[in-house]
Amino acid sequence: MKSNIFIKLITRNSKQIIALASGITMGLTVAPVGAWFLAWFAMIPLWLIVINSSKYPKQKNKSLPPSLLWALGYHGTALYWITGLHPLTWLGVPWLGSIAIASFAWFFISFWGGILVMLWARLMKIFSTQNAIIKVLLGTAFWCALERVWSAGPLWWSSLSYTQSPHNLVILHLGQISGPTAVTAVIVAVNGFLAAALNAVFIRRLKVFSSGYQGEGYDSDKSDILQASQRLGTSAIAVPGILAAALFISAHLIGYSLYSRPLSQPAEATLKVGIVQGNIPNRLKFKPEGKQRIRTNYTQGYLNLVNQGVEAVVTPEGALPFFENEIIQSPLVAAVREKGVLAWVGGYKRQGQGRYTNSLLTFTGEGTVYSRYDKEKLVPLGEYIPFESVLGGIINRLSPVTARQIPGKANQIVETPFGNVTVGICYGSAFAEQFRNQTEKGGQFIITASNNDPYSEAMQFQHHAQDIMRAIENDRWAVRATNTGYSAFVNPHGQTLWISGHDTYETHAQTIYRQQTQTLYVRWGDWLCWVLLGFAIGIWGWEKRVLGNR
Repeated sequence: MKSNIFIKLITRNSKQIIALASGITMGLTVAPVGAWFLAWFAMIPLWLIVINSSKYPKQKNKSLPPSLLWALGYHGTALYWITGLHPLTWLGVPWLGSIAIASFAWFFISFWGGILVMLWARLMKIFSTQNAIIKVLLGTAFWCALERVWSAGPLWWSSLSYTQSPHNLVILHLGQISGPTAVTAVIVAVNGFLAAALNAVFIRRLKVFSSGYQGEGYDSDKSDILQASQRLGTSAIAVPGILAAALFISAHLIGYSLYSRPLSQPAEATLKVGIVQGNIPNRLKFKPEGKQRIRTNYTQGYLNLVNQGVEAVVTPEGALPFFENEIIQSPLVAAVREKGVLAWVGGYKRQGQGRYTNSLLTFTGEGTVYSRYDKEKLVPLGEYIPFESVLGGIINRLSPVTARQIPGKANQIVETPFGNVTVGICYGSAFAEQFRNQTEKGGQFIITASNNDPYSEAMQFQHHAQDIMRAIENDRWAVRATNTGYSAFVNPHGQTLWISGHDTYETHAQTIYRQQTQTLYVRWGDWLCWVLLGFAIGIWGWEKRVLGNR
C-alpha cells in the first residue's frame, strides 16, 4: 500500500513548520522583497491545514496552533521594520532596554495579527461543511469580516490586500468597488479554491491506494494521482480549479477595465503643489543643530518652490516640532506671509494642560491658520500605549514629547481655499475608511504627511504602497510629504509620477488635479464584506437544513 505524501507532511509534528513557512512566504510579498505574485498561492498550505483540521488527532503537546504560526510568519516578516526603533538611546533609553522595547513592539503587533487568523480558523471549524465551494465562500467571508473589524482597532497595517501594492495596480482597482475588502476577498478565495482542488487530489489518491485498488486498466507507467482522479471522477478537482482560474482572470479583467479609463484632467481643476522633504532625523529635532536645520531646510525649500510657480506647499508630519503659537512666529510662516502662497505645515496644537494633537496646519498668505487636520490614528506603542491599563507598566511611550498626545476627532472636514481636502497623517494611511469618509464629504485630492524616521526603506516603501491604495480607492490625486522618504506624487490610477530618495533633502513641484467623482466604495463603503458574510452564512444554513431533512 502506497502512502500519501500530503498526509505525512501535515502530521502534528510538521504542520506547524509548514504553516510558519507559508506565512513567511506571504510576508515576502511586500517590501523589501516585493514578490507580490506569491500572495496568489502562499495561503494554500494554511487552507489545507484548516480544511483537514478535523482529520488530525488531537494534540496532547502544547505546540502552537498552525494558524497562529502562519500569522506570525506573515506579520512578523512584513513588519520586521518595527525593529528599526532600536536604538532609542537618543531618548535616554538604555541599549538593552531599547532592544527589549523594539522586540516587544514587533512581537506584540505580530501576535495581534495572529489572533485574527486563529479566530478565522476557529470559525471555519464551527461552520463546518463538506462542500468545498461553500467552505471557500465561508472562509473568504470570515477573513474579510475579521479584517474589517480589526481595521477599526488600534493595531492595523498588513491587510492581505496591500500585498499587491504597488506592483499589481490592475487588481488594486477593485478597491474602487468595495475598498481593500474586494482585493482581499479575491486573494483568499483564489487560494481557497486551489487548496480545495489539491485537497481533492490528495483525498482521491489516498482512497484509491489505501484500499490497494489497482483495478482493470491500471497502468503502472502513469502517475498515481492521474489514475486516482480518473477512477473516482474529476469534478471535485476540476470545479475548484476552474473557479480559481475564473475568479483570478475575471477579477483582473474588471480591474483592468477600471484601470484603463482615461483620467479627467480639465484645465480649471489644476493645482501646482510643491513638497519639501526636510530630512531632519528625530534624534536631532530637539537639539539646537536640528532646530537650525528645520528653520533653514523648510524656509529655503518653500521659497525655492514658490519661485517655481507652485500654488501650495506641503511639509511632512511634525516638520516644525513646536506648538501652533511658536510656528506662527517661525521663519517659514514669515515667508508665507511675504510670498502669499499657501502652506500646509506639520506641527502640534495644544489641547489643554499637558495635552496636544499632531496636526497639519493650513497657513494662508495672511499667515493665519485657515484650517487644520488633527491626526486620528496614533501610532501604537509610539504615540500612545494601547490597552494602557495592562501594558502601561511594561513599556513607556516612545514619543520624545513629554506631554500626552491625543487623537483627533473622527470624520474631520478640512476646508481650504482650493476646496475640501482628504488628509491623512502617517499611520492613518493604513485605515481606508478614514480616507473614504473625508472624500465622501467633498475631499478633492489627498494629502498625506508623515515622518517615517527612524524606520528603514522597507517601511517607507510599504507606507507609500498604502497611499497608492488610498489614491485608487478614492479616485484622487495624492500628495505624499515625508521627513526622510519616500515623498511622492500619485495619480488616481496608482501610478507614481515622482518619488523622492531615502534620507535625502529634496523639493519637488508637480501639477495635480482636483476631482469630485465618487467611486462605488466612496458612496457605499465596504458593502461587499457584509453582503458576502450574509450570503455565505445563509448558504451554509440552507445546506444544513437540506441535509438535516434527509
